[in-house]
Amino acid sequence: MSRIAKSPIEVPKGVEYSQSGSLLKVKGPKGSLEMDLHPAVAISVDDGVLNVAPHNEADMAMAGTMRALVANMIEGVSNGFEKKLNLVGVGYRAAVQGKSLNLQLGFSHPVDFEIPEGVTIETPTQTEIVVRGSDKQQVGQVAAKIRAYRPPEPYKGKGVRYADERVVMKEAKKA
Repeated sequence: MSRIAKSPIEVPKGVEYSQSGSLLKVKGPKGSLEMDLHPAVAISVDDGVLNVAPHNEADMAMAGTMRALVANMIEGVSNGFEKKLNLVGVGYRAAVQGKSLNLQLGFSHPVDFEIPEGVTIETPTQTEIVVRGSDKQQVGQVAAKIRAYRPPEPYKGKGVRYADERVVMKEAKKA
């Protein structure tokens, strides 16, 4: 049984929400998001607090999932989400050029990654990438796509890694 679905979601000031049928729209200072609610779940509003409830007890897991998604939407439009990536390796660097991220990752050619709508990418240094946006899923997906160009390898640790990722190094082959 989901205990997450039972906790209410407080809506901060400056965030507007509206529901028409199964479509939930949330608008805040960082942008606006919308999502289709699952038909087994209903949302009730009590002066600035959203409650998610299933139509019957068998759908409690889906209510927990919908509550987490709605809470992420509200968090995203009020504060936003960010993922930090680090480039580890000699000659590895990144630079934002217009609407694309230019990566040099040891290949014979540079890798150009097109930045999607709703996401901003910054490079504070040549070896750091910061992905920001209001949609948690989209921010995570963009960061994962950038990391997939050159995931960290286990022998020298070179590659693109998350800032909080710890790469377990293997011992080299002995003669």
